Amino acid sequence: MEQANHKIEDRKKEGIMITLNEQVQAKQASTLLECVSFIHNALPELNFEDINTSTNYLHHRFSAPILIDSMTGGTPAATKLNETLAKAAAEYGLGMGVGSQRAGLKSEALAETYKVVRRAAPDIFLMANIGGAQLAENLSVNDAQKLLRMIDADALAVHLNPLQELVQPEGEPRFKGVLKGIEALASKLDVPIIVKEVGAGISAEVATRLVKAGVASINVSGLGGTSWAGVEQIRAKAEKITRKAELGEIFWDWGIPTAASLIEVRKAVKVPLIASGGLRNGLEIAKCMVLGANLCGLALPMLKHAAESFQSLCDFIERLELQLMAAMFLVGAKDLKQLSRARYVLTGELLQWSNSNKVRRAK
Repeated sequence: MEQANHKIEDRKKEGIMITLNEQVQAKQASTLLECVSFIHNALPELNFEDINTSTNYLHHRFSAPILIDSMTGGTPAATKLNETLAKAAAEYGLGMGVGSQRAGLKSEALAETYKVVRRAAPDIFLMANIGGAQLAENLSVNDAQKLLRMIDADALAVHLNPLQELVQPEGEPRFKGVLKGIEALASKLDVPIIVKEVGAGISAEVATRLVKAGVASINVSGLGGTSWAGVEQIRAKAEKITRKAELGEIFWDWGIPTAASLIEVRKAVKVPLIASGGLRNGLEIAKCMVLGANLCGLALPMLKHAAESFQSLCDFIERLELQLMAAMFLVGAKDLKQLSRARYVLTGELLQWSNSNKVRRAK
């Protein structure tokens, strides 16, 4: 057991170090948010200081539609990072998710790397997190409740990462029974279930199945940001696992671009949506909101600034909010409801995705 815990801890630490120090972004693919253009309003008829970015998500109030998305835990290297992220979330009235808590179930010492978040931010909206692969292994409802109690969570995120599991040297690409496991958690837990990808996107068909299973919200987490196939390719290459490394190289840019995933999931279901996957500034947040998102999640940029300092992270969040407000001002939207109705144009590849006859809309 101790050896297994060390392996998990090492993998979590490597995940942090690789994302911070290596080039693991999509190579040729993008979010396609560059294919979304707002119609400029030269007569906004409002004062910039009157713009309101607050919103509600799953009965929780956010000062801005920004989520510090699920990233890390399970290694002592994550403790300070998670504490810094949590303090910033509390400072700016945002929500946060922790990384997969499987390690915390196996080791009380590693559980502390997650518990620090709630101690640092007693009042924020906080998501627990477990992998779909663990549901396929019959993770019990009792274990899920332990995850929630570990951080006094307001919701449970189940992450779907079939591509990452395929490439990961110690991956477990066994997903038969995951949907049934999600349905069981949705029916038996007292908190909402959020299902998220980790960078390859959610399709309309998958979104429809998830909502039928009782999922309260979906995080599309599309292609265009961090490639976890890329992260695992680097790990496989270092361990000289040639076939896995080759697989990661080939599928580095696999997935549904963030904007395309958001459009097709919004057409398919009515539950609240989180847009994530390669978002880097407030204008991109505004674009996701007009495409149908209720929140926008950022992971890698938050992690990099948290690794630098708390002040660096705070400065970054303030810039995000300023950029979002600037976009709202320039389309004449005093709040997020008005932003969601702003005029925009789709061009290029995203327009092709949106108009594709291959996308079957849910009835």
